[in-house]
Amino acid sequence: MLDAGLWADRVKRRGRVYQPRYRRECVGELVQVDGSEHWWFEDRGPQCTLLVFIDDATSRLMHLQFVQSESTFAYFNATQRYLEQHGKPVAFYTDKHAVFRVNKPSGLHGDGMTQFGRALKALSIEIICANSSQAKGRVERANKTLQDRLVKELRLAGVSTMDDGNAFLPAFIADYNARFAKAPFNEKDLHRPMQPRDRLDEAFTWRAERTLSQSLTLQYDNILFMIEPSEFAQAAIGRRVEVVDFPDGRLEVRYKGRSMPYRTFDRLRRVTETAVLENKRLGGLLTLIRESQQTQPPGMRTSKGPKRRDQTGHMFEVG
Repeated sequence: MLDAGLWADRVKRRGRVYQPRYRRECVGELVQVDGSEHWWFEDRGPQCTLLVFIDDATSRLMHLQFVQSESTFAYFNATQRYLEQHGKPVAFYTDKHAVFRVNKPSGLHGDGMTQFGRALKALSIEIICANSSQAKGRVERANKTLQDRLVKELRLAGVSTMDDGNAFLPAFIADYNARFAKAPFNEKDLHRPMQPRDRLDEAFTWRAERTLSQSLTLQYDNILFMIEPSEFAQAAIGRRVEVVDFPDGRLEVRYKGRSMPYRTFDRLRRVTETAVLENKRLGGLLTLIRESQQTQPPGMRTSKGPKRRDQTGHMFEVG
């Protein structure tokens, strides 16, 4: 039967053996982070993702947050809330999701860090990417428990939206930790207090570099930025300037750390009424596209890019 392929050798099928790892000694020494996509509200609400922060030393839930998806801006927001509540841990332990690690060789540029990795480096927090899901078993097991216990609690409480779910989570975390958290080997808390130099609003931003043209323009996210003429702006021509994209949708164009005023011009072509009339075969489709465009106020930013998900606003502001 083995030769005929009707039976598989159990020894050959046996996967890699993972040795158990001791917990870290102190709270805040290592915090495991993961996102769990699930029907958290069952058929009462949309499918969404729960971001889970769990302390390795105690299995204590440190922070939970419902978000639309595992995006950079979602982790920006959740991590900022974590730091404001607990302080800075020594390290975050994550998987190899694109938010945490550059996985494509073609994507390497500059120092090869992701936007989230750059933010943590600015705050002196180490990020460690696990080589397997078994390596971060603490948070993986917590996800399975939450997908059972939290779903039932949300049902009993009649919660069916992410906003109501996030309001419900603090009480759930307190009850969960009282039941399941372990005592640390060492009572010392290694979370570091936030310092005045730790500017979270500045750290948790999406940053991209562009070269300023001779006409004082640059392009970012299909939008043409026209820098207001000034002696300082003239000095930046041909130089690399930085576009700073804030979670609330604001943008700044900076050169040597100084913001430069700008105007914007949307380079995406908009469907006009003339185009609808001249294209009889595509008239119906073009009409739908034009109506969709007309419902968007001028300056609306695209929400299709990965960096747009989970932003709280999408409007440009003139700097």
